[in-house]
Amino acid sequence: MTDELDLLRRANPVPDDGPRFGDGPLDHRAEHRLGRLLDDRSTGRRIPLRLGGRFRPAWALAAVAAVAALTSVLLLGGPAATPAIAAPRPLAVLADSTPVPLNRLAERAATAAADGAPALRKGTHVQSWSLGMSDTEPPVTLPEERIVRWTADGRHTELVVATDPRHPGRPVLTDEDGEPRLVDDGQVISRRAFPPSWSDAPPAARPPHDTGRLRAYLTEAVHGEIRTTPELLAATAQLLDHWTLGARESAALARLLADAEGLRPVGGVTDRLGRPGQAYVYDDGSGVRHMLILDPSTGAVLGLEETFTTDQPEYGVRAGDVMQYSAWMR
Repeated sequence: MTDELDLLRRANPVPDDGPRFGDGPLDHRAEHRLGRLLDDRSTGRRIPLRLGGRFRPAWALAAVAAVAALTSVLLLGGPAATPAIAAPRPLAVLADSTPVPLNRLAERAATAAADGAPALRKGTHVQSWSLGMSDTEPPVTLPEERIVRWTADGRHTELVVATDPRHPGRPVLTDEDGEPRLVDDGQVISRRAFPPSWSDAPPAARPPHDTGRLRAYLTEAVHGEIRTTPELLAATAQLLDHWTLGARESAALARLLADAEGLRPVGGVTDRLGRPGQAYVYDDGSGVRHMLILDPSTGAVLGLEETFTTDQPEYGVRAGDVMQYSAWMR
């Protein structure tokens, strides 16, 4: 790890005083240095760089160190630089906002679901960002928007677009075709169409709108017992990556979340898509904070965010660094 970090520091393709830093694509010299960084012939090792993989992290500290180093060097250019394409800041609770207990919000959701509208829809529309990792590849980041739509005959399409809601119109980092570079905001990363398919197993099966049955559904979807609140939140994310919940399903999920231990209300937030929400946080004791954002009127899940809560300077991680977020839309 030390050798790789030294290599990163020596090969820094975006120095703090670089004239093109934060102003567009890398120049020829910087691209050459980045190429040497990724395929260093003196060591005979290729440092894998993957951007945009949305992994559910198993946060090994060694992998976090690689991610943090790559993020700092490739995206921020060093501690004194002004960020160009940087990790997002954690969502902030609005000053003087009043926290709404989760039980009360679940009651609001049940009232809002009385007429059954809006209806459940298969497919998803989600904006996401993550510091993902695997044992062999330390990917950095790609802000992306994904839309999955199903037709009545069992076919579905998936559209993935590079976009960052914080900086509309500004370039977005991607590794399309394995070559990390900047692309225009809104550029299509992938567009795929799938033949008819059906499944009666969660999460492909239609989710129920009864709280008890929904818990059983989520348990089956994750192939194991849901014993902790973080596990419930992870199962919620998996559900929302497959379905756009209707009012009744959202109400059942809100009640299930209200019954979970440790989710505490902290107040109002404006989510990453500019929507008002109520935030609920859970500190899991391992240095990670989970923030759940719900619609204050309907109880629908707007987003989930995970951040570090403690500094780990030896690994380049600071309290408040965002690990990942998802923001779902209808």
